[in-house]
Amino acid sequence: MSLSSSTSAMKPGMRLRLASFAAAVSFGVAAPAFAADIAAGARLANERCAACHGKDGNTPVDPSYPRLSGQHEDYLVHALKAYRNDSRKNAIMGAQAKTLSPADIENVSAYYARQPGMMTHDR
Repeated sequence: MSLSSSTSAMKPGMRLRLASFAAAVSFGVAAPAFAADIAAGARLANERCAACHGKDGNTPVDPSYPRLSGQHEDYLVHALKAYRNDSRKNAIMGAQAKTLSPADIENVSAYYARQPGMMTHDR
């Protein structure tokens, strides 16, 4: 059975749903991913994060505070979202994260992920 004969044997409306599904899948594959604004992430890092994590993201003011530079971007996004929704508990970070928009989280995470970390190496 060929594709054309199989589509003609479909119930009315099924062809439309199949075509809609195919269009949605192709759009999803072809749609560009969210492009983080690294400059906006740098500004946010300077304004909000540097006081505790250091201007370079590698010199926290307290040894218990994490180094952010060089961390994986998806890890930073996940951590900030977890602080924002209270599934990860920390009074300071929870309060900070609650004020961040989804774009802020993507931008600052992208910025720190692209900074040289203390434990990173050239690839």
